[in-house]
Amino acid sequence: MRLRSLLFVPGDRPERFAKAAASGADAIILDLEDSVSPANKEAARTAVADYLAGTREVVTLVRVNPLDGHMTAADIAAIAAARPDAIMLPKAEGAPSIAQIDTILRSESAPDASLPAILPIATETPSAIFTLGSYREARDRLVGLTWGAEDLPAAIGAATSREADGGYTEPYRVARALTLFAAHAAGVAAIDTVFPAIKDEAGLATYAARARRDGFTGMMAIHPSQVAPINAAFTPSADEVARAQAIVDAFAAHPGAGVLQVDGKMVDAPHLKQARHLLSLAD
Repeated sequence: MRLRSLLFVPGDRPERFAKAAASGADAIILDLEDSVSPANKEAARTAVADYLAGTREVVTLVRVNPLDGHMTAADIAAIAAARPDAIMLPKAEGAPSIAQIDTILRSESAPDASLPAILPIATETPSAIFTLGSYREARDRLVGLTWGAEDLPAAIGAATSREADGGYTEPYRVARALTLFAAHAAGVAAIDTVFPAIKDEAGLATYAARARRDGFTGMMAIHPSQVAPINAAFTPSADEVARAQAIVDAFAAHPGAGVLQVDGKMVDAPHLKQARHLLSLAD
């Protein structure tokens, strides 16, 4: 499952579902949580279930409400039969949260039904930070890991997670980095959080490029206009592909070599691993 771009859509705005699916995003996230008011939760569940029951044009996730409330089971009950491709779990706190959501999924699914994969938002509570390493225990149930930069500062009374220039303050740089490493430790997609300034196209391009540079494999979006820049950032350029292929070809031609020169630069085993990874992204 290729997940460069994942576009949020409010679950109570069904008129936007088709537009989101046609945006070019690799996946859409139909939201039952923050973007839907309590009064509209039931209508949103119905709209999402109806959409899932139809013909889908793109990978479709559903963000349910957090396990610490009383709405998660109702969300799952409404959508389980329509079989979303994955469930996004907010305020997740490690492998125990995955076990808990799986219990709910099994209770609301047919006995022989396969359960949808889970995409946890892994840093939205203070406790969650200390459970990131446990996702390795649940790797078979995960489609990826992502993080958020809004709920955590609210949970601890911080004024903001960002500097004046839009960069993260130190605590949230740590949360981002730990999520990145936890995802790779579990062997699943590392999905960076949203870029909230919808009209700042240059800022989005810079942010997405840094995310891929740092090792993230994709990013979430909050507006269709953000999809194309995100996809571009997480798609290797022709020059990158050519260099990676040259490294792979050089080692294939010299299978006993530990170090080689390619285009006048020394390359070794880590460069070969990076080259193969980049080619996999291009594919």
